[in-house]
Amino acid sequence: MPPSNTPFDLDRLTHYLEAHIDGFQGPISVKKFAGGQSNPTYLLNAPSGQYVLRSKPPGELLQSAHAVDREYIVTQALKDTAMPVARPYCLCEDISIIGSMFYVMSYSAGRQFWNPTLPEVHQDERAPIYNEAIRVMAALHDVDSNAVGLSGYGKHGNYFERQLARWSKQYRAAETETIEPMEALLKWLPANLPQDNGQVSLIHGDYKFDNIIFHPDQPEAIALLDWELSTLGHPMADLAYFSMCLRLPPSGYIQGLKGLDRRALGVLDEQAIIARYCELRGIEKINNWTFYLVFSFFRLAAIAQGVLKRALDGNASNDAALQLGNQTGELAQMAVDLLENHPVDSETSAH
Repeated sequence: MPPSNTPFDLDRLTHYLEAHIDGFQGPISVKKFAGGQSNPTYLLNAPSGQYVLRSKPPGELLQSAHAVDREYIVTQALKDTAMPVARPYCLCEDISIIGSMFYVMSYSAGRQFWNPTLPEVHQDERAPIYNEAIRVMAALHDVDSNAVGLSGYGKHGNYFERQLARWSKQYRAAETETIEPMEALLKWLPANLPQDNGQVSLIHGDYKFDNIIFHPDQPEAIALLDWELSTLGHPMADLAYFSMCLRLPPSGYIQGLKGLDRRALGVLDEQAIIARYCELRGIEKINNWTFYLVFSFFRLAAIAQGVLKRALDGNASNDAALQLGNQTGELAQMAVDLLENHPVDSETSAH
């Protein structure tokens, strides 16, 4: 039997990994990573090295959520490209091994920034780190999905229409009370869907600093993590989601830069982020920017509500779930405030 603080049978897991990962050798010890709300993630220490195990959470789950198999598929496709990803080793769909589906990947030792002010580094180092995050995002959106075997990784066209339907359904399934700002967004977003412009890229779906592992000493990304929400979709979804950090408050579970002096901090402002991204991808301007931002806040609010529902049901992956879940209304209100300040923002320039 495993020790009382271990969530699964270590002997059974060890035997499975020795049979499915070349060179793997037990015994193993397990330590759960503190971050992350969706899929429980563990560091495995073994004589053959360090590995990361990522699993679905236990219990009843929302349909299509916690897709660790999709994470494995996309990283498997990208492992031999220039994209910085952890190397996937195996996917286990046999829930008898640890109680849920999981996959194992390489461990990337480096820096992980949870606060977009980047307090861990000197002011002069912050802009290069921001620029590297934007470079990796642009490179991801330029990946040829056909060439890496991901042509069927998602549907083509009408991305925001489909995503709005999905997250509206997910939100209703996880709803615990009526939140008026969310009700307002559920009306505004479908009424203001921009015409699909045909852009399709491989997108990450949760592109933010804490999902990027940086080199220990250099402003260089060595692994982009947490591909659960990745798909073929509209690249502006990633760019707007990343840019939300500029509007989120500096306090709370999800920290941001709202009200802070970005020049004094040495971080990029929104126009600089957009300009750098557009330069890298050869884009002149971005239309419908306000819609993309509002949708991003709505989607994050719906995700937070799902976390709250799992916490109330006893299935959340860490103890901060209630704190995040209770931000649903606050996130939705930020989107409503954005609409009041920018009711007819049709484009933003790359210059």
